[in-house]
Amino acid sequence: MIDSKKLLSVLPVLVALATGCSSASGTADGSYDDENGSGTDGGFPGGTSGASSASGFTTDDGDSAASDGGDDPSGGTGGGAPDTGDDGQEPDDSGQEPDEGSTGEGTSTGEPVCDDQTPVELFLSPDDSNSMSSPVQVRNAVLSGWSSLSSAPIRPWEFLNYYSFDYPAAPEGELALHTSLLQAEGDAEGEFKLQIAVASPSMMAADRAKMNITLVLDESGSMSGSPMELQQETCRVIAGSLRTGDIVSMVGWDTANATILAAHDVTGPNDSVVLDACNGLEAGGGTDLHGGLVAGYELADQSFDESRINRIVLMSDGGANAGITDEEIIAQYAGSNDQDGIYMVGVGVGDESYNDQLMDHVTDIGKGASVYIDSEAEAQKIFGDRFLSTMAVSARDVQVRLDMPPGFEIVKFSGEEFSADPTEIEPQHLAPNDAMVFHQTIATCAPELAAEDAEITVTARFKDAVTFEQREITQTITFADLLSEPDPMLLKGAAIFEYAEALKALRDEGDEAAIAAALETLAAAETALPEDGDLAEIRQVLEAL
Repeated sequence: MIDSKKLLSVLPVLVALATGCSSASGTADGSYDDENGSGTDGGFPGGTSGASSASGFTTDDGDSAASDGGDDPSGGTGGGAPDTGDDGQEPDDSGQEPDEGSTGEGTSTGEPVCDDQTPVELFLSPDDSNSMSSPVQVRNAVLSGWSSLSSAPIRPWEFLNYYSFDYPAAPEGELALHTSLLQAEGDAEGEFKLQIAVASPSMMAADRAKMNITLVLDESGSMSGSPMELQQETCRVIAGSLRTGDIVSMVGWDTANATILAAHDVTGPNDSVVLDACNGLEAGGGTDLHGGLVAGYELADQSFDESRINRIVLMSDGGANAGITDEEIIAQYAGSNDQDGIYMVGVGVGDESYNDQLMDHVTDIGKGASVYIDSEAEAQKIFGDRFLSTMAVSARDVQVRLDMPPGFEIVKFSGEEFSADPTEIEPQHLAPNDAMVFHQTIATCAPELAAEDAEITVTARFKDAVTFEQREITQTITFADLLSEPDPMLLKGAAIFEYAEALKALRDEGDEAAIAAALETLAAAETALPEDGDLAEIRQVLEAL
């Protein structure tokens, strides 16, 4: 039994907890269409949600004060508690006090009025739900002696993707919801930390579908030395994760764009033909990403089979730019709302000269994962131990709906995408052996509405990975049940996010105090999870700083 009082006593005031993504509006390759009719599907696209506000606060003109996620991970939703008179209400310009519970009109000072009448409905989705490059780059920058932390990107949602959460797996063919809530000592009244996880089923390597993998490998001159060695090692680890019946193609993308392997039938793990091709890679050519992509997708398309897992794996030190034509090619092959495609996994290799922008950009278009390999151990972790969660898909187009009592809003988040309008949210795929984690701070302008019997409802809508059939699961929990005992996974999520925020504060503002705050939050998680390897790694980096 976890000693909840002990945990709460060591938990500091937490800041900005969330997971998510850069802002994006609903798109043809991600949003749900209107095929299921209107007004009958619980407020997801195709239904209506106009009566619900994205925030517990309304502004002078009646518009919601909530953010749609945006690209600013540090911002809140813009709401705040209004200044009130002695009786808790603000007189209007006429001297008359507004009716109790009035909404939609600002106060005489322009401050927002608390909407304690309208239930709150928000839609959530993480961008790059399986990308996890930046935490590895940060770790390498700090522990391997890069010249500066400024050369490493810090995307908080990728930290929550990269580090693991031990949630129970969903039954086969389903997803599972896990929701937890915390109000810690020192938190403001009506403020809570909320973590939502959508867990996928577990899958064994022997049970996965056969694969059609095309490796598009950088053999340009900038790959000499460590980048090429890491690329070769990653290629070998992938070869070790293959099984009889898989198909592998391989193309090098220097100026010649030589086809190395075309539709090779794999005989089993560590197929000698594949290993020889990996070992034969050489740096020294030009940088022709476009030619490499064209050749790679042609090979992948020739062996495309809907019954297989079809993937392009692009490896590079990032020393190229994707043009408009390249983006069109990637998007064309990535599939549509109801049709499978050839997803792209981007693999970055190199040192402090690595250009992160290329992989982050093209894998977002290609609906796959962006990863960074800084060592042989990391290659084994991502393409050996986590091969299925990196390469496979368990559920498509996952989108979460969060229903809260009136007066609530998301006030702190890491850049996740959320909106009262479901068409503005781009769903993401979820891999097997994985969990999609949302971690945010919520607050209410009417704390009395957070009573023990008040409820939070979480709904996940998704498509079956094979049939594309629309599915939905729902979980409703009272505040009393959610607050009964601190969830170790929530404490871990808090530590991970605080770690990312501290890194940003140090990099951007030179704020060394943020490191101390992150260590305090980390200590609370370590109390609950004393043997956790992820937390040990985070401590190593923070203490090195």
